[in-house]
Amino acid sequence: MNSIAFITFLVVTFLVGLISWFKTRRHKITTSTGLFLANRTLSFTAVGSALFFTNISAAEFVGSSESVYINNMTVMAWGVSSVFAMLIVSEFVIPVYLKGAMSTTPDFLENRYDPATKKLVSFIFLISYMVNLLPIVLYSGAVALNGLFHFSDVWHISYTGSIWILVWCIGLVGSLYSILGGLKAIVISDLVLGICMFTGALLLAYFGLSHVGHGNLQQGIHTILNSKTEHFNSIGTSTDAIPFSTIFTGMILMNLFYWGTEQVIVQQALASSDLKTSQKGIALACAGKLLGPLLFILPGIIAVHMYSKVQNTTEVFSMVVSDVSPPILSGFIAAVIFGAAITSFSPGLNSASTLFILNLYKPYKEKKGTTVTEKSLLRNSKRFEMFASLLAMFIAPLIIFSNDNFYTFMQKMNAAFSIPIFTIMFVGFVTKRVPPIAAKIGLIFCLFGYILTQIFFDTGIHFLHVLALLFISTTVIMLLIGWFYPMQTAYLPQDKGVVDLKPWKNRHWVNALLLIIMVMLFLVFSKLGIAKN
Repeated sequence: MNSIAFITFLVVTFLVGLISWFKTRRHKITTSTGLFLANRTLSFTAVGSALFFTNISAAEFVGSSESVYINNMTVMAWGVSSVFAMLIVSEFVIPVYLKGAMSTTPDFLENRYDPATKKLVSFIFLISYMVNLLPIVLYSGAVALNGLFHFSDVWHISYTGSIWILVWCIGLVGSLYSILGGLKAIVISDLVLGICMFTGALLLAYFGLSHVGHGNLQQGIHTILNSKTEHFNSIGTSTDAIPFSTIFTGMILMNLFYWGTEQVIVQQALASSDLKTSQKGIALACAGKLLGPLLFILPGIIAVHMYSKVQNTTEVFSMVVSDVSPPILSGFIAAVIFGAAITSFSPGLNSASTLFILNLYKPYKEKKGTTVTEKSLLRNSKRFEMFASLLAMFIAPLIIFSNDNFYTFMQKMNAAFSIPIFTIMFVGFVTKRVPPIAAKIGLIFCLFGYILTQIFFDTGIHFLHVLALLFISTTVIMLLIGWFYPMQTAYLPQDKGVVDLKPWKNRHWVNALLLIIMVMLFLVFSKLGIAKN
């Protein structure tokens, strides 16, 4: 372990925490709204950076670099194509949430269907967070940090043992951050870490390309553009991890779910002061997603030119940082990785607590006739966060036994929970009389259909195409139930008047520009561009 790099890591991490504390020292958490939604006072820069950085965990650095190294840039599709989904959500979904003054996405399901559907989906969300989202964030952070500082060698323990220790270190720090600071502290850290991330990415690109060029930046650029260019291809074939056709089937559905219904993401947008602020923030987050090739893909391309064979491909990103960066930059990037893990883990905990307290615990207590005070809600939310974090810390190290490459494993796990929920949300948005029973049947059918096709029956079809087929069949089933057993009273959304619903007047031309850049990126990173033979 390089002492300079480790000291830099500690100093940068301390400074980020200090800035967050200084900015939130007068922000007292006395209500559940303050803990979960920062009292709906976030600016568009805060919303944008929170959306982007909550989405970016160490999994992005680890998974993207690994996928590019062993395959090509088809992994880019997840981040770049999500811009289209984000803009759809900004225009059509967020106004519905803000109009109804909703604190959680299942609140819509209660208004549209019934309280039982809301509770069922909240429970599925919680299971997803505790066995999928939170463990993946912890595991990827541990892998990255071990690769940067080689803790397993320093401590003279096995690789698995070091992952267990690092998972618990990240989990404990992230838990304290969420429990003590709430959403406001998380958002402040996102702003600071966002600046650090882009700075670190530019510096890593410079040193990495210079290394490939044997000390010459221009020679390094020339080398990666003229050899092994097949790794630049983002247009996947049927033999690639992500065929290009999947963008238009399961991937668009998963992106719409993630940006439009995933509580840990939507909660950031719902904390905005008005609709205009939320839409500006989403546009800012889209700009960040379009920079993905620089942030997450380039280290994998550099690795292709540095290593002919890597035993543990999940450590490709860490190896590049360690081998090309001066010690100070290695420590700086390690702090960013650690911060990314914390500011993905903490919002996940915060959102899980939001769902449990507001959608399960509070209704249960009120049904029993018990008076629920804000103090009791805060106390029990922190207790639940402790339980959820402990469960995630026990599960995370077990991911090491997965057979898939890390990014594919992560997306397959996400799909099990995302499409069933998205489908009933979608039908709820576009229809007015489909009854609650249809939502419950659709949820169960889609969830078990996906499990059967991925575990028990080999369909030979890419899992993203399977998702699209399940989405269509589940939608048809729900519409048929709605046709034969419609609700007697049509659903009518109510305006609670909590925030200003005036939209951002410049959104259309900004959104058009973002979509043009999205398409251009796919053209540049294809055989029509720099991936030509």
